[in-house]
Amino acid sequence: METVLWSRLQFAMTAAYHWLFVPLTLGLSLVMAIMETLYVVKKDDFWRKTAQFWMKIFAINFAVGIATGIILEFEFGTNWSNYSWFVGDMFGAPLAIEGILAFFMEATFFAVMFFGWNKVSKRFHLLSTWLTGIGATISAYWILVANGWMQNPVGTTFNPDTVRSEMASAQAFWEVVTNPVAVSKFFHSVSSGWVTGGVFVVAVSGWYLLRNRERKFARKSMLIGAIVGLVGTGAVMLSGDSSGVHAAKYQPMKLAAAEGLENGGPRAPFSIIPGVEVPGILSILATHDLDGVVPGINDILNGYTDNEGNVVPSVEEKMERGRQALDALAAYRKLKDTNPLAAEAARAILDENVQYMGYGHLEKAEDVVPPVPVVFWAFRLMIGLGMLMALMLLLALIFAWRDTLENKNWFYWAALACIPLVIVCGQCGWIVAEVGRQPWTIQGLLPVNVAISSLSPTAVKTTFFLFLAIFALFLVIEIRIMLRAIRKGPQIKES
Repeated sequence: METVLWSRLQFAMTAAYHWLFVPLTLGLSLVMAIMETLYVVKKDDFWRKTAQFWMKIFAINFAVGIATGIILEFEFGTNWSNYSWFVGDMFGAPLAIEGILAFFMEATFFAVMFFGWNKVSKRFHLLSTWLTGIGATISAYWILVANGWMQNPVGTTFNPDTVRSEMASAQAFWEVVTNPVAVSKFFHSVSSGWVTGGVFVVAVSGWYLLRNRERKFARKSMLIGAIVGLVGTGAVMLSGDSSGVHAAKYQPMKLAAAEGLENGGPRAPFSIIPGVEVPGILSILATHDLDGVVPGINDILNGYTDNEGNVVPSVEEKMERGRQALDALAAYRKLKDTNPLAAEAARAILDENVQYMGYGHLEKAEDVVPPVPVVFWAFRLMIGLGMLMALMLLLALIFAWRDTLENKNWFYWAALACIPLVIVCGQCGWIVAEVGRQPWTIQGLLPVNVAISSLSPTAVKTTFFLFLAIFALFLVIEIRIMLRAIRKGPQIKES
């Protein structure tokens, strides 16, 4: 269990560090594409230099993000080899497509975008800029297809001969690609990136206004940043609604933990903070029905009837049926070459209980309950900070649209303070998504204590602190390079 703990900490640290860069990459790619479009349409060199400045910031962020993403993929093999074996047939497909299609597309057009000024036509350069952002977005989709399958494993069947979860047909692959959890996570993650990019552009623009520098550049950048951020805010709200519905359907324990809901039922209340509840709102959010049933933690542990009238077994019953599945799997593999009839009987028992196989590895029913305080407060911090970002972006839009940004020092400082806050907001979203589904690496199929590699705790601790030192160094270097580029500025002459 010590190896499990340190492997989880190492992967969480790497993923959290990687997510420092991904949202800003997605947000800035849209901002700079819009700015270059204005340059091509208006034929105003101001927009060219403005786009080039934000491309420079994008490139700095993009480079570090790639390095951390590669480390994440290696950790699947080094720290989670049992998981990699179990899901290799499915999990490898979207990651391979991401690398072959999206990443190469992104990298190729990035080179044209960054180095191709005055070497290709304006329209082709503009196309390259848009395709760089589209490539980054497509890349995110395939990664989230893989992550969405871990939250809601569809389109695969368990093969007892290989002890792997496999895709058996093109239709199964399509089920994985169109997994509703993956689709909603994709829109939620990409739109949150737009919010992050919008907040960053507004804040940096505010810094220039605070220093009484590059005023036209700052005003125009703030306007576009505010628009991109507010569009992202609206998309985050819509995709967040679908994410809540999917959590209620496919991961009810995650939703119960996020709400601290011990005992649920119809007209379930939404908890603002402990002791302050709004009756019925959770049922509306989770099922779009005031009388919709939302199970609480105790309901899930003891068994309940869902909104479609299906009886969901208690966790104890799932554990018993999971143990039957594991015993049947062992019997099938032992007897398949020597006693085909007995092996077939064992296979029948396995097929009947295979959906609960992961529960057979649990020691007690309470193991399916994630750390409720962590998920509960991360969810509220995410919502609260998201609302604060929306307010700041709305003020930025009003001030920039009306050209009333003069002498708004309080707002410039507030916008700068929002840079770390929007990062915390995004990290909280992933805490809810990933900590909320514990103890599972794959929902209902594979708990973390079975997915682990056979490593010593010392080896994992050593690499954890090594990565921590490297990541800290990279972060300091990246921030210094970015600050130097911002201090230098776009160097646009005021007209």
